[in-house]
Amino acid sequence: MRGLGDLRNLVQQAQKLQAELAKKKEELAQARLEGSAGGGAVRAIVNGQGELLQVHISPETISEGDHQLVEDLVLAAVGEAQAKARELAQRLMAGLTGGFPPGVAA
Repeated sequence: MRGLGDLRNLVQQAQKLQAELAKKKEELAQARLEGSAGGGAVRAIVNGQGELLQVHISPETISEGDHQLVEDLVLAAVGEAQAKARELAQRLMAGLTGGFPPGVAA
C-alpha cells in the first residue's frame, strides 16, 4: 500500500502548492509599484501583475504643450513600473517555482 501513501502525499503537496500560489497571486494583485519619468513629471502606478492603475502627470508638464514629450514620458513611466512588477513577481514566485522565472518550466 506504499503507492497509495505516496499518492496521498503527492496530492497533499500539490494542494499546499496551489494554496501558496493563490496567496502569492493575491499579494501581487494587492501590490502597488510606481515608475516615474522626467524627474517625477510623470508617474505610473501598476499592481504586481503589471496592470496600469493610475497615471499622474504634473500640470507643468502638460502646460509646456509638447504632446510628444508627454507621451514619451508616460510610456517610460509605465514601462518602469511594469518592470518593477515583473521583478516582484519573480521574487515572490521563486520559492514556488524552484527559482525559475514565471512561465519557464523546470
